[in-house]
Amino acid sequence: MLGRTYENQVCSAARALEIAGERWSLLVIRNAAFAGMTRFSEFQKSLEIAPNILAARLAHFVESGLMETWDEGDGRETYHLTKKGLDFVPVIIALTKWGDRWAAADGAPIVYEHGCGGRMTHVLQCTKCGETVQPGAVTARKTAVMAKLQAQRKAQVLRPRGVARERHGAAAGTDAGLYVRSAPPPT
Repeated sequence: MLGRTYENQVCSAARALEIAGERWSLLVIRNAAFAGMTRFSEFQKSLEIAPNILAARLAHFVESGLMETWDEGDGRETYHLTKKGLDFVPVIIALTKWGDRWAAADGAPIVYEHGCGGRMTHVLQCTKCGETVQPGAVTARKTAVMAKLQAQRKAQVLRPRGVARERHGAAAGTDAGLYVRSAPPPT
């Protein structure tokens, strides 16, 4: 069985996958966000997901703060996205747009619309100049947080004197878990 953590990765994308990257997870969040589903039975029926799997996903979302439960007064709980959960909406839209382009041979099976009738999209925009940026023009740069986390990881890997040390990833001086692509050459 595959684990759900990526402890060797110093990466926020890996942390996000630990929370919402298991099979069915994004579909549960999608149905809560866009279909207004709140009841266990609604999720189970719409996704045809095994009850034990759904229960585990919902419990994990509550534990992680993506969802909260409300007591409906009839002995049943309903599940509602929190602000943290609603912040996943752009992720789902971006993933859907990618799927529409590269995995939907017959075209988009659904569209995301605003109340005015316009369709939603996800764009990369620079926070400094406001320019809309193409994916190939985006680079990853290490921050001071990366250096701090790598130093912490290295300290955890080091063992007391006389004990063999395992040398891999950040402990071996590499950038394990981080993919850094240099900027494209000027044109």
